[in-house]
Amino acid sequence: MKIFQREQRSLFGEILDWMLTPLLLLWPVSLVLTWLVAQGIAGKPFDRALEYNVGALAQLVTVDQNNRAQFVLPLPARELLRADDSDTVYYQVLGTSGDYLSGEKNLPLPAEEEKPTPGEVRMRDDEFRGIGIKVAYTWVKLDIPNSKPALVQVAETMDKRSMLATEIVKGVMLPQFVILPLAVLLVWLALVQAIKPLNHLEERIRARSPDDLSPLDAEAVPLEVAPLVSSVNDLLMRLKDSIATQKRFLADAAHQLKTPLAGLRMQADLAQREGANAEDLKQSLRQIGRSSIRATHTVNQLLALARAESSGTAMSQQPCNLVRLTMEVVRDCVPRAMDKQIDVGYEGAEPGDADVSILGNPTLLKEMVRNLMDNAINYTPSNAEKPGVITARILKDPFSKVLVLQVEDSGPGIPSAERELVFQPFYRVLGTEADGSGLGLPIVLEIARQHHASVSIEDSRPGQTPPGTCFTVRFERVE
Repeated sequence: MKIFQREQRSLFGEILDWMLTPLLLLWPVSLVLTWLVAQGIAGKPFDRALEYNVGALAQLVTVDQNNRAQFVLPLPARELLRADDSDTVYYQVLGTSGDYLSGEKNLPLPAEEEKPTPGEVRMRDDEFRGIGIKVAYTWVKLDIPNSKPALVQVAETMDKRSMLATEIVKGVMLPQFVILPLAVLLVWLALVQAIKPLNHLEERIRARSPDDLSPLDAEAVPLEVAPLVSSVNDLLMRLKDSIATQKRFLADAAHQLKTPLAGLRMQADLAQREGANAEDLKQSLRQIGRSSIRATHTVNQLLALARAESSGTAMSQQPCNLVRLTMEVVRDCVPRAMDKQIDVGYEGAEPGDADVSILGNPTLLKEMVRNLMDNAINYTPSNAEKPGVITARILKDPFSKVLVLQVEDSGPGIPSAERELVFQPFYRVLGTEADGSGLGLPIVLEIARQHHASVSIEDSRPGQTPPGTCFTVRFERVE
């Protein structure tokens, strides 16, 4: 199977393309516009010369003795019209009745619908003998009763105009053949200079040691790169926390497993010693069994804490019925509570009620409730005359959309000074002999944090002895 890999693109090349492509595309457009402008500029002086010539010829149209229009062209004027080496100059003079007086007979006439205006010189583009010409023409009013104006036209080919326009274009565009490569070079050098901070940033990162997770200096980079550096710093901080969590987990695991493993080894040595009777052997085996159970529980708690701490934003979430999850955990805890002669129960909302679901991970939520129940069972004393009581509740507030989980017991309670400390791993309240790893409540706090909930501790029976303990978890996001 062929795997198509996306081609890696260069930021330097992307910027260079976006800067040079418009420049190269606009250059031909500039050439065309320059040619059009040059044509207009080149035609103006020659148009004025034509206007002057037609005005001069118009003054030579007079009335003869027979009261008819006549045109006499002196030799100097004739030579003036023929003095141009580049273009051919034509002229035409028509009398008041359109009769031919002088010049080219076949020179094109103005449009028939054009209204004659004596004394006004007009310009038009036309064609004569298959060649484009520029024509200046005017009408001359003669002192002849009931006569039309005479027509005078001067035309020339447009070679001079094209040559002048070409020279203008050359004068404007030829320097651009030098300027354009120079502009490309300057753009390239500017990009090289602008991208240097990124190269320096890469060098600083590459020069770091693997265990250096300190934040990068965001002030030493351009403003546009600052958000990227900030995101990298955030990643470094999260990576640092993750590595610290892993190190703490390994240290905690080694510390907690050392005691039960040492007990297992000691009991195994006692069982193997010479002269041990059957009763001593049974006692050692019982101790080995208890130590193995304790080690297994510690390992499970460590794994649960690691799973809760590493969930983060990748935690899979779904609507969870908190009442149903809590009732399942309470049912699972009944056999163990009965062994300690403790009365456990549930009260509060029902599974079918509305607004008792939250968006979360069902496995972690059950782990949180189970640790609260295990903590209550561990610290509630056994008493045949007056059994301990543990109650789990789910309360809801339809107005504030807050869902509350409570687990209260009739145990010795937790002093106010130690209520923050019990959420630290392996911390245990002084003066208690309950069996536990000291990881249950840190797991509860971490899972609650993952579900945007808060955990608080209060006395379940204030003013009484023992005061008991009530753990309250408030979920702010109710589905």
